[in-house]
Amino acid sequence: MPFKDYLPSIWRKTGPLSKYEEENPFDVFQKEVNRLFDDFSRDFDLAPFRTVGERRLFSPSIDVKEDNKEIIVKAELPGMEEKDVEVLLTENALTLQGEKKEEKEDKGEGYYHMERKYGSFHRVIPVSAGIDTNKVKATFKNGVLTVTIPKTEEEKAKGKKITVGTE
Repeated sequence: MPFKDYLPSIWRKTGPLSKYEEENPFDVFQKEVNRLFDDFSRDFDLAPFRTVGERRLFSPSIDVKEDNKEIIVKAELPGMEEKDVEVLLTENALTLQGEKKEEKEDKGEGYYHMERKYGSFHRVIPVSAGIDTNKVKATFKNGVLTVTIPKTEEEKAKGKKITVGTE
């Protein structure tokens, strides 16, 4: 029985496999199993924090919207403040990184409870060429970071709207 018959049906392609998939089919399978467990654990609120060595990683939700004038990136960072976030823009990528720290302390008669949560994140979002790095604006409000990256005039002029008609 061929090896690909053991793979989930979504992997059974009629076309040829990529060179990577031909050489490392178990690596591809491992990635898919990891993705399935991540999707499953998301319902139990385990996926947003992952541990790598001694570090805990936090993966915020990010939305990217692009039109012919600008690119808008929104990141949900609940419980964080603007001082906890660093934004770096280069010619081809927007980097968002930061660290989340939270402490809760509860004292009462006969008990003491202390809880700490922490995590860091590092996200790199590719951006197209033709952005105006001098007019970039980042705002932080109610736990949502919004980065607006305007495009250059040359880049804006490249696009042309084409109307679709019927026959």
